Amino acid sequence: MEEKDGVVTKVEGLSALNPLNSSTIAVAINGKKKSKYVVSWALDKFVPEGKVCFKLLHVRPCITGVPTPMGNSIPISQVRDDVVAAFRKDVEWQTSEKLHPYKMLCTRLKVQVEVVQLESDDIVEAIAHEVSKLNIIKLVIGASSWSIFSRGQSLSSRISDSIPSFCTIYAVSRGKLLSIRPSNSEINGSSWTEDSNTSCSISTSTGHSSSLLTEKSDLDSSSSYSQFRSPSLPIQRFQALSNINQNFPHRRAISNEIIHHKNYSLDFGDSEDDVSSCPQRSFLRERNNLASSFRSLVTDFYTMADDQASTSGAPTDLSLRNEVDINFELEKLRTELRHTQGMYAVAQTEVLDASRKMNELQNRRLEEEIKLQEISLKEEEAKDLVRKEKEEYKAAKREADYVKDCAEREAALRKEAELLALREAKEKDKLENALTDQAHQYQEFTWEEIVSSTSSFAENLKIGVGAYGTVYKCSLRHTTVAVKVLHSKSKGSDLTKQFQQELKILSKIRHPHLLILLGVCPDRGCLVYEFMENGSLEERLFRKHDTPPIPWFDRYRIAWEVASALAFLHNSKPDPIIHRDLKPANILLDRNFVSKIGDVGLSTMINSDAALSTIYRDTGPVGTLCYIDPEYQRTGMISPKSDVYAFGMVLLQLLTAKAPMGLPHIVETAIDKDSLTKVLDSKAGEWPLEETKKLAALALKCTEICRRDRPDLKEEILPALEKLKEVANKARDSASTTRPPPPTYYLCPLLKDVMEEPCVAADGYTYDRKAIETWLKDNDISPMTNLPLPHKNLLPNYALLSAILDWKSRKAGNI
Repeated sequence: MEEKDGVVTKVEGLSALNPLNSSTIAVAINGKKKSKYVVSWALDKFVPEGKVCFKLLHVRPCITGVPTPMGNSIPISQVRDDVVAAFRKDVEWQTSEKLHPYKMLCTRLKVQVEVVQLESDDIVEAIAHEVSKLNIIKLVIGASSWSIFSRGQSLSSRISDSIPSFCTIYAVSRGKLLSIRPSNSEINGSSWTEDSNTSCSISTSTGHSSSLLTEKSDLDSSSSYSQFRSPSLPIQRFQALSNINQNFPHRRAISNEIIHHKNYSLDFGDSEDDVSSCPQRSFLRERNNLASSFRSLVTDFYTMADDQASTSGAPTDLSLRNEVDINFELEKLRTELRHTQGMYAVAQTEVLDASRKMNELQNRRLEEEIKLQEISLKEEEAKDLVRKEKEEYKAAKREADYVKDCAEREAALRKEAELLALREAKEKDKLENALTDQAHQYQEFTWEEIVSSTSSFAENLKIGVGAYGTVYKCSLRHTTVAVKVLHSKSKGSDLTKQFQQELKILSKIRHPHLLILLGVCPDRGCLVYEFMENGSLEERLFRKHDTPPIPWFDRYRIAWEVASALAFLHNSKPDPIIHRDLKPANILLDRNFVSKIGDVGLSTMINSDAALSTIYRDTGPVGTLCYIDPEYQRTGMISPKSDVYAFGMVLLQLLTAKAPMGLPHIVETAIDKDSLTKVLDSKAGEWPLEETKKLAALALKCTEICRRDRPDLKEEILPALEKLKEVANKARDSASTTRPPPPTYYLCPLLKDVMEEPCVAADGYTYDRKAIETWLKDNDISPMTNLPLPHKNLLPNYALLSAILDWKSRKAGNI
């Protein structure tokens, strides 16, 4: 395959031909059915003459794009080279298959044949280029059909014009030679006479070839070329008429009559105005031009015939066969005339039908325009109506939304009031039951439940260790509790004295500031208490685990709560109760920093006789150093004033947040030197100096060495603490009004409120669980970034939850 001047050539068959031993005949074929006649004629013509080689020339369009399954094509510049090469190879194979039958025609006759595929968009230029390159002297082509309605030159004529003059061109139609365009060498040499004899005999279809040869030999080369280039059937007929008139001058009148009749038939009498006013003016104008061309052609023909007749004498020995041929030609001309008149009548009928249809379409168009205007008016009215209805709908919707919002607000307020009333009623019932119900108030748990809930007493669940037992945090029956496991190994009736004492006291009494006993495990001596979230007062005063300090007004309130619980124990009926181990470690705080006294295992119930003197002798003093009554240590005599001494030590620690050793002396010295503020806990806030001095003086009275010097809990201590509590409440209220808002990262992006259960979504943001679950039911995108979420899993944010709970507890405690 080679490419030159835009023409790609592919050769199949023989790689080379030997011009010395054989002549080369080129046959131009397009692969259609008519190409078979061209190849057959060439074989019949040139194979008998001697040893020849055939070149079958086929021109296919250039490949500019690769087709797709959708029916369109992609330019080859946008397709990979391997795809283009595969497509080109497929096209070449298909072309070879199409040309294979013509190649087999030559092979059957044992003729050397070579198939040449030319790739070009210009057929004429491609064939001319191949003929010039190979110096082909004989070319056989198919003759194009011609009619009086054809425009421009045919393909065979253009090929004849473009092929170099050294090549002889044979035009074949349906297996017969129509014309020959001789080469320069044939025109100038002796070979011209033989070829022209053949051409003329075929073109005229008459027996007077010798006469035509004489006439054509007298013409110059240009005239011969124009006659042999591509003569059509009408021209051949006029040539026959010319020969007849030259031989029979008396027949010229008949031919003139035919020409006159032909001119009359072709000149249909339409004026220029009629043509221009007709809708089919282009067809009529073309018809008149055709008639004029036909008249000039006939006139020129007879002029040329007269000239030729003047130079050559008419033969005198014509046979009767010439008369028959003349009549036959005249009959053919009359038939063509009738056919032309019929075509004109059909054209006139079509013009009338087209005019009528055009008028109908014009009337219909006017009617449609009127209907369209009416529809447009109705459409505008409908739009106005829709606009009004839409405005009314929006107004009604706004009113309905407003009513709905009002109803929802009222329902929310009513529901909130109902919940508040229900909560208050439950609290009231709880307090009443705690004060009045003396029945069995605890549940019994099995040892297996205790072991399972504490994960076999895991170290990470241990929250406290005392002298008589260890406390674990766990969940029993879906409730978070604190389990105290006594160190004693006794079982059944051999339960320890501490277990029996605590069970006896807590099962009979209820107070808001006494730790509630939820249940017991009698088999192993385990006590189940309510869980206090903020641990003991000791841990909060010394800020264990870096917890925030307790404000001073909360310390005032805690002092009053502890005093009220002690007063309740001391005045319980029928037997007063003495705690004997009151200290900050046994005062527990819930999530709202409400204090409750626990660990009553060492408490003593004084019988009625002893209660008269309010003194009871204990042969085995118990308690915690620094909190034990000095007289109780010295004499072993215990009384309610023993708890007053321990309470005074607790008050001093609430003020100073210092260790109990020597604390009364430190505070007393500071008061004497008027430097109390130096020993107060500065982290508790700005203490009110006068009230704090009164509280410190009251604490020092409670820690007097002699029991008789200590104030009475009910008559003196509680009234004083009541007044301090009122001061604390006022300070707490003012602090709550000026408290800053919660941190922004505590707020849910959807609810704009503090989160109850923070969870991290797939977008990395933290939301309240209920809010984000509601969002994910209807959406697959992030509410913050509007991007698709890879999944809908939620991860609990325990660190943030702990911070929020701590903030809420401190806020509730301040309130």
